[in-house]
Amino acid sequence: MGFGHTRSVALRGVNGFVVDVEAHVAPGLPGFAISGLGDSAVKQSSDRIKAVSALIEGLPVSQRRVTVNLSPAGERKIGTGFDLAILIAVAAAMGVVEDRVVADVVHIGEIGLDGTVRSVPGVLPLVRAASLTGVRHVVVPVANAAEARLVRGVRVHPVSEVAELIRRYDALRRGRAVEEVSVPPGPPPAVGAAKDLSEVVGQADAKLALEIAAAGGHHLMLAGPPGAGKTMLAERLPGILPGLDNEESMEVTAIHSVLGALGSSMGGGQLITRPPFVAPHHGASQAAIVGGGSGHIRPGAITQAHRGVMFMDEAPEFSKAVLQSLRTPLETGSVTIARALETVTLPARFQLVMAANPCPCGHGWGKGLDCTCTPMMRRAYFGRLSGPLLDRVDLQVHVQPPGLSLAGRSPGESSAAVAARVTGARMAQAKRWGPVLDARSPVNADVPGSVLRAAPWRLPPDATATLDRALERGSLSLRGYDRSLRVAWTVADLVRLERPEREQVDLALSLRHRQGVAA
Repeated sequence: MGFGHTRSVALRGVNGFVVDVEAHVAPGLPGFAISGLGDSAVKQSSDRIKAVSALIEGLPVSQRRVTVNLSPAGERKIGTGFDLAILIAVAAAMGVVEDRVVADVVHIGEIGLDGTVRSVPGVLPLVRAASLTGVRHVVVPVANAAEARLVRGVRVHPVSEVAELIRRYDALRRGRAVEEVSVPPGPPPAVGAAKDLSEVVGQADAKLALEIAAAGGHHLMLAGPPGAGKTMLAERLPGILPGLDNEESMEVTAIHSVLGALGSSMGGGQLITRPPFVAPHHGASQAAIVGGGSGHIRPGAITQAHRGVMFMDEAPEFSKAVLQSLRTPLETGSVTIARALETVTLPARFQLVMAANPCPCGHGWGKGLDCTCTPMMRRAYFGRLSGPLLDRVDLQVHVQPPGLSLAGRSPGESSAAVAARVTGARMAQAKRWGPVLDARSPVNADVPGSVLRAAPWRLPPDATATLDRALERGSLSLRGYDRSLRVAWTVADLVRLERPEREQVDLALSLRHRQGVAA
């Protein structure tokens, strides 16, 4: 009879919590029971452990009655990452390893039937959660070691085989020195061809809207016929956004770790330092966009785009349920998904960029082919984008196809030149709103309307006269009023004004095109 104890970490959304893994081994009718609300993958670990134990001397698991508890027992545990911790706890209960040596060590990893320790997704947030609770030693698969070492203050011990780990613990018990396993650095992230703003011909108004969106963190709608350059513009938005700071990089990298997207193409053991760009297909389900799933709750596209851009091309083609589900995340910067056994809140602070044709045939505006759609078809097509959703989009602009006369023009401004202005505007916003909002890097899009409409930030009546008239006529909601004020502050930051004047406020209102987009 014996008792063993070690630790592991479970995922809840994109965050982790430490799990105490307890094992009790007693003589009697052989059996292997796991309690603590584990899913089927956790329960099946007993079969993997029994198979591997036959390869380890002094670990006759199949001949004993084994009970394992994963505490806190009321929290769901998902995945194969508990295999290694359960095996080590059982080994401690049977005296193969010393309990006091492994009690405060976190073990993460899946076990293969040949005794190898295999990689699991989400190691970065798991190790980060362990670090926040004071854990100083973490054992992870070799394949996850570079990712785990991104967390400071934790000593990461890579392992490739269970037998190797048992030998190392035995050496520690005997007072022998244990060599650390060296892990080569991960490959540098694959760098594709840069998409520069200078490649977009013409489109001065759309480029201005793109710059304003980048500078203030505003949502953007691009409407125009096929081939006008909507997708080209959207794909170049990340190139003019500032890079992520260390905390933001850790958040974004942790999300991609949970999704299993930290492959060699992204650098493996390196932080993601650029804003992500996510472009889901218009046939994607609601669970794929906002998160969910039939088993455990998996982050969706809006969480994958956290601190970056989500581009919805052919926006009216998305299902109505998907489009409506974006309304709350656009306001709060997070999404809460409730299930019978758990409720998870996922980060979703992203910039939304939508692109749409003016009608089903695409030729409702501009020169070229005649539109074949009836007025009713046009209204029904654009009507899929509800008023409340469009009301949350600060910038709504028409994109007209460039004329033949533009073909020989010299390239426009580069992304680097625009990015420099965007960075200057972001610095001005952080200096102004940081003390007011008690935030690290606030942007104008984050400022509550109550702050903008109160002293000392309230603009004089002559500056907001056009906005006030639009609000009185009912052509602008109070939310739209506040969003236009935020855009006006961004325009002022780009031209280095202390505060917006009437020219900036009127420009902000004209860029909403509240009625024109759906015309």
